[in-house]
Amino acid sequence: MSEVIRLEKLTKTYGRRRGLAGLDLTVGEGEVFGYLGPNGAGKSTTIRLLLDLIRPTDGRALLFGTDCRRAVAHLRRRIGYLPGDFTVAPRQRVEQCLDHLAALRGGVPRARIDALAGRLDLDLGARIGALSKGNRQKVGLVQAFMHRPDLLILDEPTSGLDPLVQQTFLDLVREAKLAGQTVFMSSHVLTEVEAVADRVGMIREGRLVALDTVAQLRDRAAHDVEITFVGPADQAGLAALPEVSDLVVDGQTARLRLSGSPDALIRLLAGHRLARLRVTEPDLEHLFLAHYRTDDTVEASRA
Repeated sequence: MSEVIRLEKLTKTYGRRRGLAGLDLTVGEGEVFGYLGPNGAGKSTTIRLLLDLIRPTDGRALLFGTDCRRAVAHLRRRIGYLPGDFTVAPRQRVEQCLDHLAALRGGVPRARIDALAGRLDLDLGARIGALSKGNRQKVGLVQAFMHRPDLLILDEPTSGLDPLVQQTFLDLVREAKLAGQTVFMSSHVLTEVEAVADRVGMIREGRLVALDTVAQLRDRAAHDVEITFVGPADQAGLAALPEVSDLVVDGQTARLRLSGSPDALIRLLAGHRLARLRVTEPDLEHLFLAHYRTDDTVEASRA
């Protein structure tokens, strides 16, 4: 799989404030990559550096093997971009706006624009200035997807959208992946990233704190376990396991968090009769929050 995005020690400082701190990252062709982090973590800074809207303090960013600071016009023809604050001239009608942007792209079949607008329930005859935030976001989505770019860079793409349109957006991302397009998507909506992303990167204070597939992140995360024994709960045995934390025993029921391999717990439970065993797999939101509760930034794993 060839690389579409490569970041090498990418650093951006704003005076005394650091936006990115030596970021290393690669995203492959046809991959959907979810980029997660709270406001101020460095997500939008990363995207602006990729698009050469701002320049790095150190390091470099490459798209399709080319430094982002070179051949910018050539690179941008291959990119569909939705900024986090999509704005266009308010007096235009939606149709005029999209026709103009399509012409700048070298032309887009009108049927493609109409189809996207129909799926997103976007009124092409409305004036931009009269649109709600959600409907303006729909315009942004149409202009990003309409020319079928090799790379989609989407900054908070579902901001303001209702749940039904969010599902349509996820369908568009899945279709883009099937067509071999690459999607780099920053988001606060963790469920949508979990639904479509091949890998996720979590950024905190300009540094990656996690980088892996959702499944592999789950495997390394703590699981919530509830055990109901037939008879008294084995509190002493459970407490002695190094993988067990947050143990609470209430009569015959024990609740705990399990980190790492379940092998020792399973061997312990094999010596008891159980009425019920429930293991809750962490979702992406729990993984995300767990990383942000830690005080120290952990080194990102490399895929």
